[in-house]
Amino acid sequence: MRTTEFRAATSRGAVVSLHTHKRRSERCMKWRKMADHVQGLAQLEILCKQLYETTDTAVRHQAEKALVEFTNSPDCLSKCQLLLERGSSSYSQLLAATCLSKLVSRTSNPLPLEQRIDIRNYVLNYLATRPKLAAFVTQALIQLYARITKLGWFDCQKDDYVFRNVIADVTRFLQDSVEHCIIGVTILSQLTNEINQADTTHPLTKHRKIASSFRDSSLFDIFTLSCNLLKQASGKNLNLNDESQHGLLMQLLKLSYNCLNFDFIGTSTDESSDDLCTVQIPTSWRSAFLDSSTLQLFFNLYHSLPPSLSPLVLSCLVQIASVRRSLFNNAERAKFLSHLVDGVKRILANPQCLPDPNNYHEFCRLLARLKSNYQLGELVKVENYPEVIRLIANFTVTSLQHWEFAPNSVHYLLSLWQRLAASVPYVKATEPHLLETYTPEVTKAYITSRLESVHVILRDGLEDPLDDAGLVQQQLDQLSTIGRCEYEKTCALLVQLFDQAAQTYQELLQSTNSSAADVTVQEGRLTWLVYIIGAVIGGRVSFASTDEQDAMDGELVCRVLQLMNLTDSRLAQAGNERLELAMLSFFEQFRKIYIGDQVQKSSKLYRRLSEVLGLNDETMVLSVFIGKIITNLKYWGQCEPITSKTLQLLNDLSLGYSSVRKLVKLSAVQFMLNNHTSEHFSFLGVNNQSNLSDMRCRTTFYTALGRLLMVDLGEDEDQFEQFMLPLTAAFEAVAQMLSTNTFNEQEAKRTLVGLVRDLRGIAFAFNAKTSFMMLFDWIYPTYMPILQRAIELWYHDPACTTPVLKLMAELVHNRSQRLQFDVSSPNGILLFRETSKMITTYGNRILTLGEVPKDQVYSVKLKGVSVCFAMLKAVLSGNYVNFGVFRLYGDDALDNALQTFIKLLLSIPHSDLLDYPKLSQSFYSLLEVLTQDHMNFIASLEPHVVMYILSSISEGLTALDTMVCTGCCSSLDHIVTYLFKQLSRSTKKRPAPMATDDRFLHIMQQHPEMIQQMLSTVLNIIIFEDCRNQWSMSRPLLGLILLNEKYFADLRNSIVSSQPPEKQQAMHLCFENLMEGIERNLLTKNRDRFTQNLSVFRREVNDSMKNSTYGVNSNDMMS
Repeated sequence: MRTTEFRAATSRGAVVSLHTHKRRSERCMKWRKMADHVQGLAQLEILCKQLYETTDTAVRHQAEKALVEFTNSPDCLSKCQLLLERGSSSYSQLLAATCLSKLVSRTSNPLPLEQRIDIRNYVLNYLATRPKLAAFVTQALIQLYARITKLGWFDCQKDDYVFRNVIADVTRFLQDSVEHCIIGVTILSQLTNEINQADTTHPLTKHRKIASSFRDSSLFDIFTLSCNLLKQASGKNLNLNDESQHGLLMQLLKLSYNCLNFDFIGTSTDESSDDLCTVQIPTSWRSAFLDSSTLQLFFNLYHSLPPSLSPLVLSCLVQIASVRRSLFNNAERAKFLSHLVDGVKRILANPQCLPDPNNYHEFCRLLARLKSNYQLGELVKVENYPEVIRLIANFTVTSLQHWEFAPNSVHYLLSLWQRLAASVPYVKATEPHLLETYTPEVTKAYITSRLESVHVILRDGLEDPLDDAGLVQQQLDQLSTIGRCEYEKTCALLVQLFDQAAQTYQELLQSTNSSAADVTVQEGRLTWLVYIIGAVIGGRVSFASTDEQDAMDGELVCRVLQLMNLTDSRLAQAGNERLELAMLSFFEQFRKIYIGDQVQKSSKLYRRLSEVLGLNDETMVLSVFIGKIITNLKYWGQCEPITSKTLQLLNDLSLGYSSVRKLVKLSAVQFMLNNHTSEHFSFLGVNNQSNLSDMRCRTTFYTALGRLLMVDLGEDEDQFEQFMLPLTAAFEAVAQMLSTNTFNEQEAKRTLVGLVRDLRGIAFAFNAKTSFMMLFDWIYPTYMPILQRAIELWYHDPACTTPVLKLMAELVHNRSQRLQFDVSSPNGILLFRETSKMITTYGNRILTLGEVPKDQVYSVKLKGVSVCFAMLKAVLSGNYVNFGVFRLYGDDALDNALQTFIKLLLSIPHSDLLDYPKLSQSFYSLLEVLTQDHMNFIASLEPHVVMYILSSISEGLTALDTMVCTGCCSSLDHIVTYLFKQLSRSTKKRPAPMATDDRFLHIMQQHPEMIQQMLSTVLNIIIFEDCRNQWSMSRPLLGLILLNEKYFADLRNSIVSSQPPEKQQAMHLCFENLMEGIERNLLTKNRDRFTQNLSVFRREVNDSMKNSTYGVNSNDMMS
């Protein structure tokens, strides 16, 4: 018995001790896990500090690498929660918020809806219980909330859009402390901003759907809330020295601005042209803008807030002033404008805050909007117009006189006056506009202030505005219109100032004891005057000009030409680069207005030139141009800006039909045609160039010379040979150098690069068959081996190879059908052989470079590859080679070129094809030619190559560049047509297809998803996006549908079922009508019928979906 009991007890004890042991081990494991978590958290916190605090780049890089691994780890979500709960540093909280943002944003394997709701609720609770987090942590958590809300905007749970209750989410924050209020307002502000901005990871169509729905359901409520809170704040005596109260007002103003700055209709305006912007406020917002208290609120806030906040108020006013005109009827618009102008007048009458640069800048923008959104005829009817235009004129004059203060804001003031001046001829109102009084004051202030600035800039060593060519040109363009209003006064002022400056300058030059500084000051003043005279002459195009105004132009032109004679006579001793650039700007404006086929030669300008300078007609004026061009090239050959602008002027002159014929008769032009050597034009020298890329201007020079030579060249081979002598000598010199083992490589490169740039200019100019054949016979076959040798030797040096490749691309370009060889000439085939050889040589060698650093990949590799693609496209589409003969006679030139193209293509990542515009344009245009004329080659490629090409077409269909997108549509159309024909043949009793055809069909059958995806993409673009090339999109779509009829039916059903029930029948009918009368073939007649149907289909679908917030799920499916 005892034995039994003992055994039982022993047995029980064993079980108990087993359970105890198990519990202990579980506890140990739990503790160990917790210890691991704590240790992991500590490690993460150390990494965060290293990432954000260390100055050691290597340590930061290691920390970054480790944190990227953490972000991608499976338990990232739970660890982020632990970091937020237990993390001791702000940096670890920031990491958690950032990682969670990445998790909720990912498109592959997205988080479940319940989990995202939990994260949203957790973040709101976390912010509510911790209102005093570090600012950057709060910002990151609010960004996370905004991202979750945006991406889940259309997510439903039990028929409830769970992420749309944003105002309810924020209300509890607004009813608490100031810190909580700031968080609440910031949440709304950040959410508005987040929804307004498209991101690259999600389709643009989905972004617009969310933005439109948010605009219609929530945005006006948020804007009204922000205005009400601002009214409450402005009614209290706020202590703006208190950081939290100041912060709350700042966030409220940012929220109002974000609401007004919302992209209401998806135009994504470019901020660089914001002075042309119209804010497309929805009609449902009318009440807010018809009520003058909204406008009054912001003007009152401006006057009551310090300069740290008032610029934001002015930014809001800029947006309000830009509200679309059609929001109001005429009476309402006049009332709104009256309140707006009153507010502006009040600011001008109390300008205490305007000395703040930010206030000043925003106020200048506000003034510019007065004219960009309202007509002069409306402005003059405002009650206080005379007083306001006087105040604006005084403000503008004062601003211009203080030229050193906020120079970037002057653009907006000049923009206002430019638009006002341009409107004068069209104003029909009887009220006086008074611009004849005030525009001369503005013109005078601009001119005199620029002249007065010269002395101060030189004295104090300040930055010279003349060095910013873009800014100067922009201001001069605006002044050209302003100055033409009351042109007599402008002209009289310029004559007076010019005569004073020129006389003083002449006296200084003649004086023996004048200082160099005084001479420089006068040259600076004359530089401004020459620029301004050029601008106001160019402004003639904006106004109907009179004979008297042409005579005034003549007065100004005479003075500039007299000054030019003086400065040119001194070039042997000294010259002023800025003054020369101003002269070139003047000549360019003068050429546009008074030289060319459209100009009346009876102009009074020519009479004045004849009286003063003896220039009786256009030919004599052209001789002055050419004289200046030759002088500049002689004395300024080492100054790249002057040389390039001088050559551009020569190039522009050579384009005019009548002017080029007059130019050729001038002895100076004949001198250039007979003496284009470095002896006479130093920029053609090869030993004094600091950089190979500085030789680019040579192409421009020889393009102009080529055009001039062609006028009288005809079939005169002797004249051509004579012209080419310097280039012949250069080629012979390069050939001599390359034939020896020891030669000066730099000299050889310089000579060759200069030579090929010259030849490219001539080849571009020779667009007639006779002249181009002379050039072709000159270069082939004698000098072609030298170009091939250069590619072999210097393939790794893009400064050398790119010009050679570009020359070859120009030579094979059948521009204006100039490459028409005789029927007995093999030259077309021989030219293609040389092209093939160059592409193959360059392609095979450039691929030996291996991995090229990302920042150098375009210049070292992709640029040359892009030129090769363009060259191959030009020769394949030139219509001067029968490519069938190559295979017929066993010549591998075509195969070599095409195989090299494939090798080069496979070495380029897909992303690079679209990241570099020139590469994408040359690749897709080449692909279009290959799919059109060489589809048998495409069909013979390996499966992975075919898939690469199809993927590149698929990505190109959604490219922003319309040219790329259109090329992809065309390529896809050729491929789909080829496939359809092959399938049609296989179902009929036809001879057995080639093995390549079978293989291509097999690849497509193995990967139907590729064609299906492209069908989805094209349909998606046509239905949901702003399709800019609908005709091009329609061509491949019919073939895609016929090849994938079942998939198309599923797609159609999916789109129909995604519509609201009441719209499904209409959408179904749209699809029925799309295929009505369409047969199962790709004949032209059938295609045209489908294209017509598609236009109707798109219009009907858009009408059907206008009032629908559905359709997004189908868009997601197709994205």
